[in-house]
Amino acid sequence: SDLREQEERGELLQPLSFVLLVLCSVLLYFKVSLMDPGFVKPEEEAKAGEAEGQSLVIPQAVGDVKLRRCGYCLVKQPMRARHCQLCQHCVRRYDHHCPWIENCVGERNHPLFIAYLSVQLVVLLWGAHVAWSGLYFHQSWEWLQHNIFLLLSFFLIVIFTVVVLLLLVSHLYLISCNTTTWEFMSYHRISYLRHSELENPFDQGIILNLWRFFC
Repeated sequence: SDLREQEERGELLQPLSFVLLVLCSVLLYFKVSLMDPGFVKPEEEAKAGEAEGQSLVIPQAVGDVKLRRCGYCLVKQPMRARHCQLCQHCVRRYDHHCPWIENCVGERNHPLFIAYLSVQLVVLLWGAHVAWSGLYFHQSWEWLQHNIFLLLSFFLIVIFTVVVLLLLVSHLYLISCNTTTWEFMSYHRISYLRHSELENPFDQGIILNLWRFFC
């Protein structure tokens, strides 16, 4: 009866929404961590797709750069691909290897990785709000004993929120420039960027960059 009364008053909507967000976050985590991030297949299996895609992904400014063969897995690397020592594969549009998901972030799972970070940020902010609303400060040792775990939870949530927020903002900035973490950090080591006449030959403007990434 109490549950029915809470439902009628709409008090169950918020906790149910929070649980659904947490569930969505967990599902996105497993999806991003378990899916193929864009592993480069052996050359003979990928010729058709490579020929179709190169006219779109290779700008004119770096079109004369020869694609090289990976010294580890011996496949011909498409432009913007890189070999990951931990995954033992070359990954298309390699961004970085994320230790939190134990998988690379690449061409196929990068948009889902951004979606995961966004949902996770909402969950953390909501959790921080709930933890803060449960704190009633009093300057006494007894109050501290009863609220120590809630305080620790709140500070942990704040730390994780800052980390996720910084990660999400940095990724959105790189996406808006049509560059990857690997390209941003190792610009002078990458041949197709080092030999390019443009600072970022892949940049087509913020709107088009975001559109092509998410759509």
